[in-house]
Amino acid sequence: SRKPHHNPNAVSAYVCERLVQEKLKRRYWGAKKLLDHLRQLESDIKWCADSTGDRILAKAGLVETRRKHLKTPADSLPFGECHSSNHCWSMDFKGDFMVGNKRCYPFTLHDNYSRYLFACQGLTQHGYTEVQPLLERIFKEYGLPWAIRSDNGAPFASVALGGLTKLSKWLIDLGIRPERIEAGKPQQNGRLERMHRELKRYIAKVDTLKIEMHEFQQKLDIFREEFNQLRSHEGLERQMPMSCYTPSIRIYPTRIEEYEYHREAILRSVRHNGEIKWRGKLRYISEVLAGEKIAFLPKGDGLWEMFYRFHFLGELDDITQRIIRPTLWHKPEV
Repeated sequence: SRKPHHNPNAVSAYVCERLVQEKLKRRYWGAKKLLDHLRQLESDIKWCADSTGDRILAKAGLVETRRKHLKTPADSLPFGECHSSNHCWSMDFKGDFMVGNKRCYPFTLHDNYSRYLFACQGLTQHGYTEVQPLLERIFKEYGLPWAIRSDNGAPFASVALGGLTKLSKWLIDLGIRPERIEAGKPQQNGRLERMHRELKRYIAKVDTLKIEMHEFQQKLDIFREEFNQLRSHEGLERQMPMSCYTPSIRIYPTRIEEYEYHREAILRSVRHNGEIKWRGKLRYISEVLAGEKIAFLPKGDGLWEMFYRFHFLGELDDITQRIIRPTLWHKPEV
């Protein structure tokens, strides 16, 4: 054989060993993310190329073969793209776990542009009383986003007019648009779902039945720190979320300001039982809006568009005396 006994460009044994060691610690990270992390830890070492890292891990038997799936053409989403931090955040609950002898619902909130994870909090219930104080603390620390995207589950949405809940009304009062994805289409919140996949893998390695709630929260805090500060993202040109996120310039207000409607709008006050008086008749709107004012804007042909602040509630038909609920995402200018 004419093969040389030594190759001056060969990857050192130290690089191979360190790469394999990091892979054993973080089994679901690929060569790109592992090498980005190692370059941060040991910047004086000459690390190998991404393709070489793939071959090293494959030779060590640490690469799982993925099942190939047929690719489906992407559909256009009903929401705009996020071009900067705080344009749109996303929130959701990830699963239902028994931690010790208690139920735990991990609540997550992140920025769709930078992927920065604001919260990964284990809650014992998934209601307004648990979520609202957590959001308020985050708003005070990072500022307000322009929109928050969620699914149609509680406490984010309901079957009430306009899909309002106590939580979504509070967000609207703060000037935050609650965006709701279509039912059965989690791909409309794909960036959050991608993070949830990593969180699910992480939790799967924890024996939740043998630890207490505070220990489980410590595990979630470690995941959040790793996700924000250590894990690079190809969508961010292989940067970390912490290096891409900037706090919002919208400060959490000390009080809710009164909303100014269009001068052509007819205002009606919502009674304590959720009803308003229109054309001499009582019409039920929502008890969530009790004590608030809603606006009616003429659309033509006996139709009136109803708004709470900037949020579209539906249409009122004077001819049929019916309230028409919105079926598609509606973004009018009020």
